[in-house]
Amino acid sequence: MARAVTPQVKARRSLVGLAVIVLALVALNFLGVLLAPGATFGTKVQSFVPKLGLDLEGGTQIILQAQTTNGKPPTADQLNQSVAIIRQRVDAGGVSEAQISTAGGQNIIVSLPGTPSQATINSVKSSARMDFRSVLLTSAATTSSVGSKAKPYTPPASLSNQPSTKPTNGSDLAYVTPYLRDLYDHYTCGQDTSAAQQSLKHPGDPLVTCDPTGTVKYLLGPVEVQGTHIANATSGIATTSQGATTGQWVVNLTFDSTGAKQFSTVSSRLVALTPPQNQFAIELDGKVIEAPAVNQAITNGQAQISGSFTQESAKALADQLKFGALPISYKVQSQDTISATLGSTQLLSGLIAGLIGLVLVVGYSLLQYRTLSFVTVGSLVISALLTYLVIDFLSWREGYRLSLAGVAGLIVSIGITADSFIVYFERIRDELREGKALVGAVEAGWRRAIRTVLASDGVNFLAAAVLYLLAVGDVRGFALTLGLTTLIDVVTVSLFTHPILQLIARRPFFAEGHRFSGLDPRALGAVYRGRGSFRAPVAATGAVLRSRGEAVRRQTIAERKAAEQGISARTGSIDTIQEDRD
Repeated sequence: MARAVTPQVKARRSLVGLAVIVLALVALNFLGVLLAPGATFGTKVQSFVPKLGLDLEGGTQIILQAQTTNGKPPTADQLNQSVAIIRQRVDAGGVSEAQISTAGGQNIIVSLPGTPSQATINSVKSSARMDFRSVLLTSAATTSSVGSKAKPYTPPASLSNQPSTKPTNGSDLAYVTPYLRDLYDHYTCGQDTSAAQQSLKHPGDPLVTCDPTGTVKYLLGPVEVQGTHIANATSGIATTSQGATTGQWVVNLTFDSTGAKQFSTVSSRLVALTPPQNQFAIELDGKVIEAPAVNQAITNGQAQISGSFTQESAKALADQLKFGALPISYKVQSQDTISATLGSTQLLSGLIAGLIGLVLVVGYSLLQYRTLSFVTVGSLVISALLTYLVIDFLSWREGYRLSLAGVAGLIVSIGITADSFIVYFERIRDELREGKALVGAVEAGWRRAIRTVLASDGVNFLAAAVLYLLAVGDVRGFALTLGLTTLIDVVTVSLFTHPILQLIARRPFFAEGHRFSGLDPRALGAVYRGRGSFRAPVAATGAVLRSRGEAVRRQTIAERKAAEQGISARTGSIDTIQEDRD
């Protein structure tokens, strides 16, 4: 027969499991330090500290001025949609605690915590307007630095900009007027920065522009498929028709019904043309990011952009396209470094408030549970350790930043943890009042307590989840820490609080009910009957009377009703016996 596993063995296994979890989190955070850009262990110790939010650390503020194609002020709906899109871009990697708001009916203020990457700043500034145009001409380009003092080339006014014949489609070379041909031949990449505005204001006209590197220039036909018809965009590694991976990063596009129909018409035309007219330029904000040749007609609305993508550049492009084109374009009014709106003083105040709450909880536990309070302190320490490690992991892995609202969520978690061990301790005391030995009381009390703990934590977690899904900004940070610490509370009470009590239940100091143990049966209304077990008092005199009074005061409403019913039943029996005797 298999030998039964004792509670002590289960307790040791639980503690080992908890140790494994802690070590795994430490290893993950250590890995994050090593993977930090330019990291060496001696210079990146600060990476073990979670990143702080805008209100505690400061950051970068970008003010964008809205610009519409007709020159009219943007509508409130346009601004609100733009705020939502920018927030999605910034928060694509997780809760970043950015603050995005409108001001003056025409501006959007974007405040990014810490030192954001250039890619993040570019994603905020970029309108991400994507259009598809046919390539008319392409060649190697001459370049100059952006901001060069040389003026962009302007063709002579004598050159006609009217097509000789009316173009029949976007690939018709009739679009190449003498004016555009001269502009294309003399076009220098980097000098003219108006291509984005020209594309935005005149999508039905040809466009002379370059690729982002300035090494290739293009003369493009009019817009034939707008980027607003992109339903979704994802990045991934390309696969062959047999399912084998090629190792090349690509961006996969899915068009809506209108875009799929337009793309089918254009790709069917291009596949029959010769280079470079068989190329379809993907123009993003006036720059040609890719100009692939069309090898077959794409009729199912599923397209794939390939090229010299890395994992990061493919994801960045997919994110921009997935979140859609902004309904209006923007001019950057200013980009400044801002100081913390609350700073270290407010953070210190929050930490002091948390410390006061912690001291009060420990003090109450010491007065109420005597030596047993060391389990309380241990539970709080383990909960704090797990919370810190998880938040630090989310900080480097998902870009999470701890704001003052998040700190408030952590302070609330002290009460959540305290509530769990108080419920468990009181259930153990109830079992001792019923005359059980401490070992049995620990197990029976756990079975009763865990249901209450799970119900309470379940409600807390549900509230945090709803708040996280419906809120934005700092409120989401509060909801995240509240939900996170609620889950950690379940882990702590299951893998630490309960196992520790299983182990100390056989220690004579606690098992025999020492008066400083916090589990003295005499003070709880039970009487010692030897060998570590107790029975309910049979007399109500002296100290026992006082103990009994304490037990009565601690009874629940249900227990008091049951006691009253028992007294009534015994009184009725005595009256019946008396009548028989008479």
